[in-house]
Amino acid sequence: MLRKALLPSIFILLAYGFWLSPDFKVISAGVALFLFGMLSLEEGFRAFSGGVLEKVLQRSTDRLWKSLGFGVLTTTLMQSSSLVSVITISFMSAGLLDLSAGIGIIFGANLGTTTGAWLVAAFGLKLKLSTYAMPMLVFGVILLFQRSSQLKGFGYILAGLGFLFLGIHYMKEGFETFKGNFDLAAYAVSGYPGLFLYAAIGTLATVVMQSSHATLILIITALSSNQISYENALALAIGANVGTTITAIIGAMGSNAQGRRLAGAHLIFNVSTGLVAILFITQLVQAVDGLGQWFGIADLDFTLKLALFHTLFNLLGVVMMLPLIQPMTRLLVRLIPEPQIDIERPRYMVPSAVQFPDTAVEAVRQETQRVFDNAQELIIRGLSMEPERVLGDQDLDAELTAQRHYTPVDIDDLYQRRIKSLFSAIIAFISEASFTWKEQQSGSLHWLRDANSNIVEAVKACKHLQKNMQLYLFSEEPAIRREYNQLRLQVVELLRQLDQLRQQPDENSVLSLDETRLTLLEWHREQHLRYYRLIRDAEISPEMGSSLINDAGYVATIKQSLLAAATTLFIQGGRTKHAVERDLALDDAELNEILTLAEQARRQL
Repeated sequence: MLRKALLPSIFILLAYGFWLSPDFKVISAGVALFLFGMLSLEEGFRAFSGGVLEKVLQRSTDRLWKSLGFGVLTTTLMQSSSLVSVITISFMSAGLLDLSAGIGIIFGANLGTTTGAWLVAAFGLKLKLSTYAMPMLVFGVILLFQRSSQLKGFGYILAGLGFLFLGIHYMKEGFETFKGNFDLAAYAVSGYPGLFLYAAIGTLATVVMQSSHATLILIITALSSNQISYENALALAIGANVGTTITAIIGAMGSNAQGRRLAGAHLIFNVSTGLVAILFITQLVQAVDGLGQWFGIADLDFTLKLALFHTLFNLLGVVMMLPLIQPMTRLLVRLIPEPQIDIERPRYMVPSAVQFPDTAVEAVRQETQRVFDNAQELIIRGLSMEPERVLGDQDLDAELTAQRHYTPVDIDDLYQRRIKSLFSAIIAFISEASFTWKEQQSGSLHWLRDANSNIVEAVKACKHLQKNMQLYLFSEEPAIRREYNQLRLQVVELLRQLDQLRQQPDENSVLSLDETRLTLLEWHREQHLRYYRLIRDAEISPEMGSSLINDAGYVATIKQSLLAAATTLFIQGGRTKHAVERDLALDDAELNEILTLAEQARRQL
């Protein structure tokens, strides 16, 4: 209800302001242009990065100091802590970053966002920015009409900078004329009441505009025109810092538990830093005065002092909160636990992940891994065994032979709850994402989609296998009992081999899988001859033999499908190496040809 009333309330307030003062229109237009410029900059960096930013993030966050540095550098370059926050939440949701690394990036982004205030305070108010804005807009718009995504990205960046500069120009001009008709400084409030009041105003302004940069530029231009007092400007800057957490909170609404924990850390950091800054405002102002003299900032240059204050209290917040990262992480994990639900839901494929190609591919890979894990457990239980024993170091043949009872499992129910829900979500996610990306990411999604289809095929084959297994596994006929135990052994031995490959991959993994596939084809051919001999020797009935032949086919399908999925999921190396290894892997026709040649060679001998 409150959210529905917010937008009309903003429109009414703006309309009243436009009616009250024509100069307010100029200021509002400046803010609108500035915000549109920031949106254009974010779009430009998304189009231009093409996954590069994500790769750099992966390699630059293995240490806390690297995470801090990454947050500072990227926010300084892009002048958008919002974009950095969204990317960080997406990577955490995809399982590529842990919570500590994400918190480090957010801390760094808070420091990086202070550079915008320095640039505007030092240069933006002393130059006629509209002179630079016009050429940027012209060249930027021309580039936007080009087909190349890189050129379009440059176009968005140039147009974004142009709108930023134009917005600052109009805000500055608006306040210059506004002060002649209406003096905001007359409403200044001193002391702690004023600090908390203006901090709340700064927070509200940033929540409405969803940009602390825009709020800071507005504060600096108002301060330069003497529309607000220096003390109230400091409080507004503190409030802007608190209000900027709204972007992370909104970005985390569609995220998983990790994303919500990061938004919580962002809120804790900014609110704590803001409270400390207000409580120790006198000491911080004295520190700003002392550092200002050391840097050569004039006593009455309050705009530069505001930029220095903004940097100083954010730096204080980082120093204060860094030792608390691990306790904060543990607290957030307790407060925001992983949801316990009966039906599997995606953990990594959050809405924000689809915006970044490499992040989306990794999210799909992680979800496919979960589908494989669930299918592995389902198949093992469908064969009336325990996963921990199959994947351990027990003698599987002895385990199967010693088993004296069959534990039925409702494979249909488990499939619906544990696999189909995830599989459907993966297909929907890939369908949404795959049409807009470069060939590399689309190819990876293609392989992952096929891997999911193979896993589902394996589960369906296990369901068909279960029917006759329940009938014959503990039959009084030793031959049929032995043969069904051998079918089970074929499946669980492969699952153990794949689990070992997953835990300790090596450079010969693809050759190992090819060898397994070749052995499977040979086994499948030999089984038919074996079953015919058993029928001929009257060890099993023809009805039992036909069931074995069908069920051997289901076992072959399970093994082939699992091998195909494992080739995509478990082979060691990067994405490019995976593609090379897939090219080297033998297809079914080549394997059959090798097997035929081997049989011909044996006959000649």
